[in-house]
Amino acid sequence: MSILIKNCLLNQKETDVFIEENKISEISPKCGESADEIIDGRGKAIIPGFVNAHTHAAMTLLRGYADDMALNQWLEQKIWPLEAKLTEDDVYWGAKLACLEMIKTGTTFFNDMYWHWSGTARAVNEMGIRAAISLVFIDNLDPEKAKEQIRMNEKIYRENKNFGKRIIFAMGPHSIYTVSEQSLAWIKEFAQRNGLLIHIHVSETKEEVDNCIKTNKLRPIEYLDKIGFLGPNVIACHCVWVNKNEIDILSKNRVKVVINPTSNMKLASGLFPYDEMKSKLTVCLGTDGCSSNNNLDMLEAMKIAALSQKINSNDPMSLSAKEAFDMGTINGAKAFNLNCGEIKEGKLADILLIDLKKPEMMPMHDLTSNLVYSANGSCVDTVICDGKIIMRGGKVENEEKIIEKANDVAKELVKR
Repeated sequence: MSILIKNCLLNQKETDVFIEENKISEISPKCGESADEIIDGRGKAIIPGFVNAHTHAAMTLLRGYADDMALNQWLEQKIWPLEAKLTEDDVYWGAKLACLEMIKTGTTFFNDMYWHWSGTARAVNEMGIRAAISLVFIDNLDPEKAKEQIRMNEKIYRENKNFGKRIIFAMGPHSIYTVSEQSLAWIKEFAQRNGLLIHIHVSETKEEVDNCIKTNKLRPIEYLDKIGFLGPNVIACHCVWVNKNEIDILSKNRVKVVINPTSNMKLASGLFPYDEMKSKLTVCLGTDGCSSNNNLDMLEAMKIAALSQKINSNDPMSLSAKEAFDMGTINGAKAFNLNCGEIKEGKLADILLIDLKKPEMMPMHDLTSNLVYSANGSCVDTVICDGKIIMRGGKVENEEKIIEKANDVAKELVKR
């Protein structure tokens, strides 16, 4: 399969982009006329697909279900009781709706943690995008529950190869307050032995930090360092309540961190210390799940990330549009060892075409500034992932059916 995109805008110049199989093979003003598929790129900018570094995809089913609540109350009284009723089929349709929303807003890879791993994997496989998928690991410090969680993760890992090259199996310990030290040690060892990423929530709230100090006489990052958990394969999400020493520990261990600005603001968790981290760590961008955001639009997340940091630091130069864009593209690609995040020859063909004729894209003094501060997901016209066109003209195959079915599933879940 080959695709030729003609006359698209790249680095402020019109050029052609030729895709063979699943990679960008040539970028030049005239790539030739021969291709299985030719796309007219006039009036469109070509950019890399977005990398959503932290989400819970099937929480689309809970969008708007439990808003305007404190995190612990939200989790314990609303989210966890409803999630206990989820079936694999529910997760499949919730994840399918999430994939649809992500495709329509330009995400080509997402990092997920949720229940019923196979439901999410099936949805990702069918929708044509990429994902690192972890089964949320919660033992609530119960040794018997820990054994059950370990057996389940080992089983799913053995079966993972059936889901193809676009899906990465990862480990998903929820947090230090829901996973025992013994389980965290097993997860670390299992991940190291099998070359796996670890996806975990860390220091999301002040209460989490206070409780960790009370229990362990250490802050969360210090505790994870003490037990030997941290390393370059750890994706630490939120990291709102961290001090200078903890940032140094994260840097020493080459941990990748994920800012989730919309979720943290909505749940009043706090603001990510970007200025203190930016020179020391790879900072990626996530939306979090649709129950705490409430959408999966990475362009909106870029804008909120930038604006929240500016007001927090009282510095309009804090977290520039370029930095926000990089967090959602190249930084995420580096964190997940993906050969994408840039429009360059030899990179994976995970790319977007942006409609420059949208009113919010005019005038175009600076493309990146327009994308971060003015655009939204509806400006994405075409999505190509792994060298295949999965959206054109803003339309995805069977999107009406997916929306209708997911809506029915969500209604039935709440009634259950």
